[in-house]
Amino acid sequence: MRVCIGGTFDFLHKGHKHLIDTAFSAAGKNGSVFIGIASEDISKEKKIKNSFIVRKKIVEEYLIKKGYTVRAEIKPIFDKYGPAVDGEFDAIVVSPETLHVAKEINEKRTQNGKNPLKILEIPFILAEDGKKISSSRIRNKEIDKDGYVLNQ
Repeated sequence: MRVCIGGTFDFLHKGHKHLIDTAFSAAGKNGSVFIGIASEDISKEKKIKNSFIVRKKIVEEYLIKKGYTVRAEIKPIFDKYGPAVDGEFDAIVVSPETLHVAKEINEKRTQNGKNPLKILEIPFILAEDGKKISSSRIRNKEIDKDGYVLNQ
């Protein structure tokens, strides 16, 4: 199976790792995963700290650690859809935050005569304070990458 995921991947955190792991699990041993990382233009809009190159390197290091590199393709994406609308994919893995985007992608795929993607929604990974782990919370120094609350 060919699976796609996308995101900013700023501060590769526990939630991102769960997203990546779920995508590779869904793809199976003979499948592949496309990882779309938000381009510099998108990053500027979202006030992302790290450059595309830095974020890609961080993701690549995680893929190497997990043994996923031979089944992965990493490219910049320039909008919220990336190549998912037109690409040859079977499934997309999303969080509750991006479920609506996956549904939009499937609407566009159907309009274009392509099969809709199987949508695999993973739950939010929560920090020790019960709130979701997010790059913005890490950027604001509320939590660390593993979801531990930082002393303020």
